[in-house]
Amino acid sequence: MSLVLLIVACEVAFWVLLAAGLLARYLLRRPRLGAVLLVLVPVVDLVLLVAATLDLQRGGEATVAHALAAVYLGVSVGFGHAMVRWADVRVAHWLGAGPPPPRPPRTGPAHARRERRQWLRHALAWAVGTALMLLAWLVVGDPDRTEQLLQTAALWTLVLVIDGIVSLSYTVSPRRG
Repeated sequence: MSLVLLIVACEVAFWVLLAAGLLARYLLRRPRLGAVLLVLVPVVDLVLLVAATLDLQRGGEATVAHALAAVYLGVSVGFGHAMVRWADVRVAHWLGAGPPPPRPPRTGPAHARRERRQWLRHALAWAVGTALMLLAWLVVGDPDRTEQLLQTAALWTLVLVIDGIVSLSYTVSPRRG
């Protein structure tokens, strides 16, 4: 199976496990089963990490897929818990087990705080994903085979800086209502 297909399969597995966990929790009223299914969500990330590592160890050349695997893992670490919490609140509300989810603030200092929190999640995702790419680059020890990892890390760094400037701009100049 190609790494790209595995990434797609892992993304599908993430959402299937998340949906199954939340439906077991609220629709079937089986909170323990729901918790077990939700705990399995990070296992999907481990499968992807192992597959990408094995491919590189067997002499594969790092491609955009390897870089995307690292990005995927970083995003899962940085945003995964927040995504699960976001989905949990909504499913609980849709199935009548919870209040409506609060709307995110769109103006003022509360909006600026939210933007800073989101940027910190992005920074955590970047740190994990970039660390994985750099670790793979070091472990493989062949710059010709791993150039794509460094290029992706550099591009993601630029994206993080731009996101930081935009996110922090709301602290300096908050949106008005």
